[in-house]
Amino acid sequence: MKERDDDLPLISPGAEIRVGEDLARLSVNELDERLNALELEVERVRKERDNRSGIREAADAIFRK
Repeated sequence: MKERDDDLPLISPGAEIRVGEDLARLSVNELDERLNALELEVERVRKERDNRSGIREAADAIFRK
């Protein structure tokens, strides 16, 4: 069964990660949380990409007949 987005852990409530954001004000714990959140997001994006490439390959196989 496919994971739903709302089944994934959230970053801290109200927290938003912005690429290029200044990290100087974050504590070690906050940096660890940020890394964990980013790793989960990378995993989620890779799964979606893999799902789409599988769908694309199936569609290509059907239309090549």
